[in-house]
Amino acid sequence: MQIDGKTFLITGGASGLGAGTARILSQAGGHVVIADVDTVHGQEVAAALNGQFVKTDVTRSEDIEECLAVAKSSYGGVHGVVNCAGIGIARRTLSRSGPHPLDLFERVIDVNLIGTFNVVRLSAAAMAQQEAWEDNERGAIVMSASVAAFEGQIGQAAYSASKGGIVGLVLPLARELARFGIRVLAIAPGIFDTPMLGLLPDDARASLGAQMPFPPRLGQPQEFGQLVRHIMENVMLNGTVIRIDGALRMQPQ
Repeated sequence: MQIDGKTFLITGGASGLGAGTARILSQAGGHVVIADVDTVHGQEVAAALNGQFVKTDVTRSEDIEECLAVAKSSYGGVHGVVNCAGIGIARRTLSRSGPHPLDLFERVIDVNLIGTFNVVRLSAAAMAQQEAWEDNERGAIVMSASVAAFEGQIGQAAYSASKGGIVGLVLPLARELARFGIRVLAIAPGIFDTPMLGLLPDDARASLGAQMPFPPRLGQPQEFGQLVRHIMENVMLNGTVIRIDGALRMQPQ
């Protein structure tokens, strides 16, 4: 896929990994549609990149359909989708205050896993109707997993389960959508400097930072975006999960 002139829907694009990705793709000549619940920052990012913003809850199908309609009316369609919308909590399954609240677990799964699948299914339907280009490709979809899908820490049961679900989606989705010329991958980032990191307790953040082998720092959103760009451009990348973590392997806490 040539980035220049193509259109990319980025959920969670108002900040963090999504905003970093939007900037990278825009710099390469792509059009961006920013989808986020954060209207203020979403509009700011879209305006700075000459893109479009749609207030979006990924669990609401009508919101995703509006994003796709905006992409089609503004730029002729959608060629790439990057799923960065997500939430996280730190809660033990059993603590002094009692068992893990079920509604919190359900909310994380609803946004991170079901919300991502909602975006994928509707975006794939739109992509399948478009004209193909080289290699009979019609689009590429990138989902956000996490190293927590493989090495979840204490207190990350809900988050790890949601990201593990993303990992489990990759291969069957890639196989199912191959006949339409649509690629599906996931990126599993390690510790990145995003607003979500601020949701963790201070001791958890300190523990994570101390585990980075090299480079000994937090990842930057633009580095995630650079990997997204390569995925979009390299048609042989499909049906796999790529870690971007500085050799991090998380410890129990």
